Amino acid sequence: MVKIPVPTEAAEQSCLFEWADMAQTKYPCLRHMFAIPNGGSRHILEAVNLKKQGVKRGVPDIMLPVARQGYHGLFIEMKRQKGGRESPEQKEYKEYLIGEGYKAVTCISWFVARREIEEYLKE
Repeated sequence: MVKIPVPTEAAEQSCLFEWADMAQTKYPCLRHMFAIPNGGSRHILEAVNLKKQGVKRGVPDIMLPVARQGYHGLFIEMKRQKGGRESPEQKEYKEYLIGEGYKAVTCISWFVARREIEEYLKE
């Protein structure tokens, strides 16, 4: 039996941004969507410097700063298709954002994130 490799979270997120680049004709506001570089493996000195600069544990990976459907904007926490789990800090931050009037979701795969974005942007 051949095992098919599961894309990493970084690969999923890259696919989402590739789609967003192509979908800007239909959804021009996607040009404002951005990644928040909170996760990933880093050298300890870089991690210390980023913490001093305000990087916070639990903040979602992506923000679309566009108000729709009564929300101030959309935050997305990306997860890979298998093996990705929300940390307690991520759950807590997501609940905080929801309480402040943002839509905040966790998406397992770039395709699920794409559907969330398209639903969010519906008029």
